[in-house]
Amino acid sequence: MDSKIRTLIILSLMLLIINYVETMVVPALPKIEKDFSISAALAGWITSAYMVVAAATSPLMGKLSDTFGKKRMYIVAIGFYIIAVATAGFSQNIWMLIAARAIQGVGFSVFPIAIAIISDIFPREKVAFAQGILSAMIGIGPALGLLLGSYVVQDLGWPYAFHTAAILSMILFIISIIYIPHTGHRLKEKVDYIGATLIGIASVMSLVYITEAPSIGWLSMENLTLLILGGIFFIAFFLYERRAKEPLLKLDLFKIRNFAVANIVGLISGVGMFMVFIFLVYYAQLPAPYGLGLSIIQSGLLMSPVALGMVIFGPILGKVMPKTGPKPLLILGSVLSAISYVMLLVHRSTTIDVLEDGFISSVGLVAVIVPLVNMVAVSLPDQYRTTGLGMNTLMRTMGGAAGPVVATALMDTYQVPIVTMINNQPYVFGFVPGSTAFDYIAIVGIGIMILTLIGSLWTKNYKFSNKLTRNIENEIMASKQSDA
Repeated sequence: MDSKIRTLIILSLMLLIINYVETMVVPALPKIEKDFSISAALAGWITSAYMVVAAATSPLMGKLSDTFGKKRMYIVAIGFYIIAVATAGFSQNIWMLIAARAIQGVGFSVFPIAIAIISDIFPREKVAFAQGILSAMIGIGPALGLLLGSYVVQDLGWPYAFHTAAILSMILFIISIIYIPHTGHRLKEKVDYIGATLIGIASVMSLVYITEAPSIGWLSMENLTLLILGGIFFIAFFLYERRAKEPLLKLDLFKIRNFAVANIVGLISGVGMFMVFIFLVYYAQLPAPYGLGLSIIQSGLLMSPVALGMVIFGPILGKVMPKTGPKPLLILGSVLSAISYVMLLVHRSTTIDVLEDGFISSVGLVAVIVPLVNMVAVSLPDQYRTTGLGMNTLMRTMGGAAGPVVATALMDTYQVPIVTMINNQPYVFGFVPGSTAFDYIAIVGIGIMILTLIGSLWTKNYKFSNKLTRNIENEIMASKQSDA
């Protein structure tokens, strides 16, 4: 087997496992909540802890990869992940589980490192195709997590979901040590730990603000303090980076238009991407006539078209992108995503309707993801590539964190009572999100994807033949000369 293809398969399988585990946790939350006798708000930190650490550490892990080698830090990230997943399965209390999930967040840096490795070993005209396959794992993993995770949690218990992932990760860990090649050029400069700490704290505070908003309020003084402090640390990060001799990320790189666009569009589109998942999962499981009334396992099956769309169109769009460039695909993805939200607004009466909506959404999502990561990988000099991808991961994670919060806030705001007639008397048995809540989620989603479209129009298009266009080469050469 060709070494490039073998590397792509290994990296894809690792990303598949990581994305599987992160979604597998969702159907396990009610059971974990019951086993540990905790509140729903505390249980929510089982997912939030992972997300917060993943966002905060991605830029640092990217910088470490550029400095000490991509393979070395890839192996380190997997090592953290295996230890954390194994520990999570043996958790004796909620705090042990949350701590393990936080450490798992370090393992999420595997994604930007994997993209950087692929960018190093594949010819530039084939990088987008390989990235499309890696990006497809973002769709397959969650679908498997909702479906297989539901069976594992139901029949074996939630610890076994972590146990099986730990065993599979260990196998891939050994294979990666043997077969993943050392790639790229190492950056001979010190690691900016001060800058990494500043942006890490800023990211943590901002994400905690977003995560806690539904429970303690968007405008509560306690929560606003987190947001203000997060903003202060972000400002401190940028001021420090401007003066640092060897910064975590050269701010001059943001003068490269496509790198700036990829981060802005990644932040905006991340909100819309994750809102649609919340919409589909909740709407599928709500009892009729408020939703489709599906079981957890059936709702997992409903997500299959999302995975199928990404599996099919990820590689196809990656194959097409060298000929069209990223700009047409970003525009296509933004339009398709907006259309999918319009369909969810007016076309969701049956399971088939929602299947169709989800499929269109998946094509739109992958049409945005593939060019975004390619723009970062192609636009930056090799020695800053993984750091840039880590920063892009941070921005998309920030958006992804906001998406579910916006969706759940709307579902909490627009609720309707479940009324049952007993002896000709109406009795209220609870409240569920009403049709208005899902209408507003769809409307907000349309607005988000329109903003994504507007941001995409600023993309500087490029195409591949056997080499980069002269414009892209000039930008990279200019960046290298400025480094010297």
